[in-house]
Amino acid sequence: MKFIRIFMLSIIAILSLTVIYIFIFEGDIVDSEEEVTIRFAHGQPETNERHLAVIHFKELVEDQSDMNVRIYPNEQLGSEAEMIESVTLNDLQMVAASAFSQYNPNISIFELPYLFDSYEEAWKVLDGEVGQEVAEPLLEDNLRIIAYFENGMRHVTANKKIEEPEDFNGLSIRTPEFPISLATFQALGANPTPMAFGELYMALQQGTVDAQENPMANTYTSRFQEVQEYLNKTSHQYMPLPVAISDDFWNSLSSEQQDIVETSAQEAAQYHRNLIVESEEQIEEELIKEGMEIVEMDTEPFREQIESVHQDYRDIYGDELLDKILEELDSE
Repeated sequence: MKFIRIFMLSIIAILSLTVIYIFIFEGDIVDSEEEVTIRFAHGQPETNERHLAVIHFKELVEDQSDMNVRIYPNEQLGSEAEMIESVTLNDLQMVAASAFSQYNPNISIFELPYLFDSYEEAWKVLDGEVGQEVAEPLLEDNLRIIAYFENGMRHVTANKKIEEPEDFNGLSIRTPEFPISLATFQALGANPTPMAFGELYMALQQGTVDAQENPMANTYTSRFQEVQEYLNKTSHQYMPLPVAISDDFWNSLSSEQQDIVETSAQEAAQYHRNLIVESEEQIEEELIKEGMEIVEMDTEPFREQIESVHQDYRDIYGDELLDKILEELDSE
């Protein structure tokens, strides 16, 4: 019995040493080969151009490195505000969203109504000095903007035609919870009602709100044509889609990895922009086929109606930043 007991203790000791060896040495191997995973979230369905652009980013990154990109579309990880907050906390690595004004209101300056007359004008400003200037303060909240995806020109859908500013009087319209969006529709005489994008279809279907405003691609892929009769081409607002990465996560990457992530995001941004522009004509045709009427209009009366919004926000942003944008636009 004594021999058996000594033998069993010896076996246990050998096994313990083996486990310690594996833990120390094999653990080092696992750590040295640990792959970087980038969790990238956004708020649109998988049929939307935004998701296609994020897939393009994933392909670019994974083709050039050992990093993995996991995509979470359709508000799977919460609303835009919640996803951005997750990035600030370093619980999520990347997000493509619009709700950054809660961290720095200056980034919303691009959303002033009727600021840009074309996509090209907007891209020039976003990719230039002003785009960098408004992004820099977000670093204080662990948000590093590395590209501007496309959100598109926004138009109003409703069950009535919008042909002149008076048509907005009393209209209950869902908007994002952005101060400029609220101020714009208040200036037009509407009743703006903020709510999460994921709740919007049901709200339109049930008549909780009468109208909504979004880029054409978002309207189409979210099937709002099923519950709205008219797409009114107000072109009232351009809204970029900043892509943010956790700055803590960014600083954990090697310089080579940082370069791959940033250049891939910027290439995916232009890919997204091109997709939006190229698809809008086709989307219009599809909306018409599905029974929606497209309403063209003279936007000049609407521009005059919202001049007060520009003046109010000059007081917020200061003259310098807005004048810098206008100078860039005039330099063409």
